[in-house]
Amino acid sequence: MSFQTGKGNAPAQKKAESNHSNVITAVVPTEIAEVRTDILANNRSLFSRKNFAAGEIISEFGWRAMYSEPSYLTVQLSETEHVELFPEYLECINHGCDPNCFFDTATLQLIALKPITAGEEMRFFYPSAEWDMDQPFECNCGAKNCIGTVQGAKYLTDTQLRKYRFTDFIQQKLAAKS
Repeated sequence: MSFQTGKGNAPAQKKAESNHSNVITAVVPTEIAEVRTDILANNRSLFSRKNFAAGEIISEFGWRAMYSEPSYLTVQLSETEHVELFPEYLECINHGCDPNCFFDTATLQLIALKPITAGEEMRFFYPSAEWDMDQPFECNCGAKNCIGTVQGAKYLTDTQLRKYRFTDFIQQKLAAKS
């Protein structure tokens, strides 16, 4: 399955549902997940629609565009390759310092790092796939091991580095740094 371009692919059909709160749920036409949007915070999140076991492939992915510089919506493949994910709903996976999924950029697969239950938000550790982020931010994930400022793998301590899985590119950068 190849997703390296959006050409020829029909745009995703979304069905908006209100649950009488700030959150509008847009159901993505897949069995994998649904995008939920908090209309007050203008924040999108991706929630699992099924259970996944640790190590299970959640989805294959590719990209709809590639850039030489990072943006807040890209995943880093190399020093000069930053991609916007396809299928598009994968860009709604938010950061978490206690991630439950990982973008394996070598195999182009989204992998469950631990069991994920239906209805659970999917989160990945942004520095696992970004060396020096375009838009650092203060994390509010609430995890016991929260790193605080999220800026990229380049800025992590040795203790923090031992806790996470990283893409092949980030592992190469870390090896060159030490």
